[in-house]
Amino acid sequence: MEEQIRTETVFSGNLLTVRSDTVRLANSRTSTREVVEHPGAVAIIPLTDDGKILLVEHFRYPVGRTMLEIPAGTREPHERAIETARRELEEETGLQAESMIEIARFYSSPGWATEEIVLFRAESLSPSGHGPDHDEILDVIGVSPARIPGLMRDGRIADAKTIIAAQMITAHFR
Repeated sequence: MEEQIRTETVFSGNLLTVRSDTVRLANSRTSTREVVEHPGAVAIIPLTDDGKILLVEHFRYPVGRTMLEIPAGTREPHERAIETARRELEEETGLQAESMIEIARFYSSPGWATEEIVLFRAESLSPSGHGPDHDEILDVIGVSPARIPGLMRDGRIADAKTIIAAQMITAHFR
Protein backbone atom coordinates (compact mmCIF):
# COMPACT_ATOMS: atom_id res chain seq x y z
CA MET A 1 0.00 0.00 0.00
CA GLU A 2 0.99 3.59 -0.52
CA GLU A 3 -0.11 6.36 1.84
CA GLN A 4 -1.03 9.76 0.44
CA ILE A 5 0.91 12.49 2.24
CA ARG A 6 -0.02 15.49 0.10
CA THR A 7 -2.17 16.17 -2.95
CA GLU A 8 -2.28 19.11 -5.34
CA THR A 9 -4.80 19.70 -8.12
CA VAL A 10 -2.80 20.60 -11.22
CA PHE A 11 -5.72 20.91 -13.65
CA SER A 12 -9.50 20.77 -13.41
CA GLY A 13 -11.55 20.65 -16.61
CA ASN A 14 -15.02 19.68 -17.79
CA LEU A 15 -14.22 15.97 -17.88
CA LEU A 16 -10.92 15.38 -16.09
CA THR A 17 -9.02 16.49 -13.03
CA VAL A 18 -5.27 15.99 -12.82
CA ARG A 19 -3.55 15.87 -9.49
CA SER A 20 -0.01 15.34 -8.23
CA ASP A 21 0.22 13.29 -5.03
CA THR A 22 3.16 12.75 -2.74
CA VAL A 23 2.97 9.23 -1.29
CA ARG A 24 4.83 7.21 1.30
CA LEU A 25 5.90 3.84 -0.07
CA ALA A 26 5.96 0.56 1.86
CA ASN A 27 9.72 1.04 2.39
CA SER A 28 9.04 4.48 4.02
CA ARG A 29 10.49 6.43 1.09
CA THR A 30 8.39 9.04 -0.70
CA SER A 31 7.47 9.33 -4.34
CA THR A 32 5.19 11.32 -6.63
CA ARG A 33 2.10 9.91 -8.34
CA GLU A 34 0.37 11.85 -11.11
CA VAL A 35 -3.30 10.86 -11.30
CA VAL A 36 -5.99 11.62 -13.87
CA GLU A 37 -9.38 11.50 -12.17
CA HIS A 38 -12.14 10.33 -14.54
CA PRO A 39 -15.82 9.78 -13.66
CA GLY A 40 -15.87 6.33 -15.27
CA ALA A 41 -17.29 5.06 -18.51
CA VAL A 42 -19.29 2.32 -20.16
CA ALA A 43 -18.77 0.39 -23.37
CA ILE A 44 -21.37 -1.64 -25.20
CA ILE A 45 -21.09 -4.66 -27.50
CA PRO A 46 -24.27 -4.37 -29.61
CA LEU A 47 -25.04 -7.71 -31.30
CA THR A 48 -27.50 -7.85 -34.18
CA ASP A 49 -29.92 -10.72 -34.70
CA ASP A 50 -27.73 -11.98 -37.57
CA GLY A 51 -24.64 -12.13 -35.31
CA LYS A 52 -22.84 -8.93 -36.30
CA ILE A 53 -21.19 -6.52 -33.89
CA LEU A 54 -22.11 -2.87 -34.39
CA LEU A 55 -19.12 -0.55 -34.38
CA VAL A 56 -19.05 3.22 -34.65
CA GLU A 57 -16.58 4.93 -36.92
CA HIS A 58 -15.49 8.40 -35.95
CA PHE A 59 -12.57 10.76 -35.84
CA ARG A 60 -10.58 10.78 -32.59
CA TYR A 61 -8.93 14.18 -32.21
CA PRO A 62 -6.23 13.20 -29.65
CA VAL A 63 -4.74 10.59 -32.01
CA GLY A 64 -5.62 12.42 -35.22
CA ARG A 65 -7.41 9.63 -37.04
CA THR A 66 -10.65 7.79 -37.67
CA MET A 67 -11.18 4.56 -35.75
CA LEU A 68 -13.74 1.77 -35.44
CA GLU A 69 -14.90 1.31 -31.84
CA ILE A 70 -17.72 -0.19 -29.87
CA PRO A 71 -20.18 2.45 -28.61
CA ALA A 72 -19.05 3.96 -25.33
CA GLY A 73 -19.34 7.03 -23.18
CA THR A 74 -18.66 8.78 -19.91
CA ARG A 75 -20.88 8.32 -16.88
CA GLU A 76 -22.74 11.34 -15.58
CA PRO A 77 -22.54 12.09 -11.82
CA HIS A 78 -24.72 9.68 -9.83
CA GLU A 79 -25.76 7.81 -13.02
CA ARG A 80 -25.80 4.02 -12.80
CA ALA A 81 -23.64 2.24 -15.37
CA ILE A 82 -26.67 0.52 -16.96
CA GLU A 83 -28.36 3.90 -17.45
CA THR A 84 -25.25 5.29 -19.12
CA ALA A 85 -25.02 2.22 -21.35
CA ARG A 86 -28.63 2.56 -22.50
CA ARG A 87 -28.18 6.30 -23.15
CA GLU A 88 -24.90 5.88 -25.03
CA LEU A 89 -26.24 3.02 -27.18
CA GLU A 90 -29.13 5.26 -28.28
CA GLU A 91 -26.95 8.33 -28.82
CA GLU A 92 -24.28 6.53 -30.83
CA THR A 93 -26.34 3.99 -32.80
CA GLY A 94 -29.95 5.19 -32.68
CA LEU A 95 -30.88 1.81 -31.17
CA GLN A 96 -32.21 0.49 -27.91
CA ALA A 97 -31.65 -2.97 -26.46
CA GLU A 98 -34.18 -5.28 -24.91
CA SER A 99 -31.31 -7.17 -23.25
CA MET A 100 -28.36 -5.32 -21.68
CA ILE A 101 -26.06 -7.51 -19.58
CA GLU A 102 -22.92 -6.43 -17.73
CA ILE A 103 -20.08 -8.76 -18.69
CA ALA A 104 -16.89 -7.13 -17.34
CA ARG A 105 -15.30 -4.21 -15.49
CA PHE A 106 -11.76 -3.03 -16.09
CA TYR A 107 -9.51 -0.01 -15.65
CA SER A 108 -8.32 1.69 -18.83
CA SER A 109 -4.87 2.53 -17.43
CA PRO A 110 -4.59 2.04 -13.65
CA GLY A 111 -1.01 3.30 -13.50
CA TRP A 112 -2.17 6.90 -13.94
CA ALA A 113 -5.99 7.08 -14.32
CA THR A 114 -9.03 6.25 -12.18
CA GLU A 115 -11.28 5.49 -15.18
CA GLU A 116 -13.18 2.24 -14.73
CA ILE A 117 -15.02 0.95 -17.81
CA VAL A 118 -18.10 -1.23 -17.38
CA LEU A 119 -18.65 -3.44 -20.43
CA PHE A 120 -22.14 -4.50 -21.50
CA ARG A 121 -23.50 -6.90 -24.12
CA ALA A 122 -26.63 -5.55 -25.85
CA GLU A 123 -29.03 -7.78 -27.80
CA SER A 124 -32.53 -7.66 -29.28
CA LEU A 125 -31.90 -4.25 -30.81
CA SER A 126 -34.59 -1.95 -32.22
CA PRO A 127 -34.70 1.67 -33.46
CA SER A 128 -35.01 4.26 -30.69
CA GLY A 129 -35.48 7.44 -32.70
CA HIS A 130 -32.55 9.01 -30.85
CA GLY A 131 -29.35 10.20 -32.54
CA PRO A 132 -25.80 11.37 -31.90
CA ASP A 133 -24.84 14.30 -29.68
CA HIS A 134 -24.24 17.62 -31.47
CA ASP A 135 -20.46 17.17 -31.25
CA GLU A 136 -20.30 13.60 -32.60
CA ILE A 137 -20.22 12.60 -36.25
CA LEU A 138 -20.57 8.82 -36.35
CA ASP A 139 -21.19 6.05 -38.85
CA VAL A 140 -22.54 2.73 -37.57
CA ILE A 141 -21.07 -0.36 -39.22
CA GLY A 142 -22.05 -4.00 -38.70
CA VAL A 143 -19.07 -6.35 -38.67
CA SER A 144 -18.98 -10.12 -38.44
CA PRO A 145 -16.86 -11.42 -35.53
CA ALA A 146 -14.62 -13.20 -38.05
CA ARG A 147 -13.51 -9.80 -39.47
CA ILE A 148 -12.44 -8.39 -36.09
CA PRO A 149 -8.87 -9.82 -35.96
CA GLY A 150 -8.10 -8.41 -39.43
CA LEU A 151 -9.43 -4.98 -38.46
CA MET A 152 -7.16 -5.05 -35.41
CA ARG A 153 -4.13 -6.09 -37.50
CA ASP A 154 -4.89 -3.28 -39.98
CA GLY A 155 -5.10 -0.76 -37.13
CA ARG A 156 -8.73 0.17 -37.85
CA ILE A 157 -9.60 -1.13 -34.38
CA ALA A 158 -6.90 0.22 -32.08
CA ASP A 159 -8.42 1.23 -28.75
CA ALA A 160 -8.20 -0.94 -25.65
CA LYS A 161 -11.92 -1.17 -24.80
CA THR A 162 -12.81 -2.40 -28.29
CA ILE A 163 -9.93 -4.87 -28.39
CA ILE A 164 -10.95 -6.29 -25.00
CA ALA A 165 -14.59 -6.53 -26.10
CA ALA A 166 -13.66 -8.04 -29.47
CA GLN A 167 -11.47 -10.68 -27.86
CA MET A 168 -14.30 -11.64 -25.52
CA ILE A 169 -16.82 -11.89 -28.35
CA THR A 170 -14.59 -13.62 -30.90
CA ALA A 171 -13.60 -16.20 -28.26
CA HIS A 172 -17.33 -16.81 -27.71
CA PHE A 173 -17.89 -17.43 -31.45
CA ARG A 174 -15.02 -19.93 -31.90
